[in-house]
Amino acid sequence: QVQLVESGGGLVQAGGSLRLSCATSGRTFSSYVMGWFRQAPGKEREFVAAISWTGRSFDYANSVRGRFTISRDNAKNTVYLQMNSLKPEDTAVYSCAATERVVGTRAPNDYNYWGQGTQVTVSS
Repeated sequence: QVQLVESGGGLVQAGGSLRLSCATSGRTFSSYVMGWFRQAPGKEREFVAAISWTGRSFDYANSVRGRFTISRDNAKNTVYLQMNSLKPEDTAVYSCAATERVVGTRAPNDYNYWGQGTQVTVSS
């Protein structure tokens, strides 16, 4: 079992930055592919970014590529999402997730463990 707790959300003006953190506990963090997802009101959950267990492979949604950066610190059992040049359309609840799959995936159903989420609001 893996527990995930997100932090770092908040209110920011368009063009600003936020850094989300996802602290994990339980089974060996370094063996999991980690992902970030978001869900805006009235919309389905969507993939944002994923990172391999080594931290050397990444995948980003087209909507965030070049603005967001995913990273992980296996010594601290934490994954991060640095969000720059934020836009109002980035407003959502952001959740981190862990998958036991060997390679990264964009499908939410492929992720085994989820955090509760943290709210990110970008004002125009």
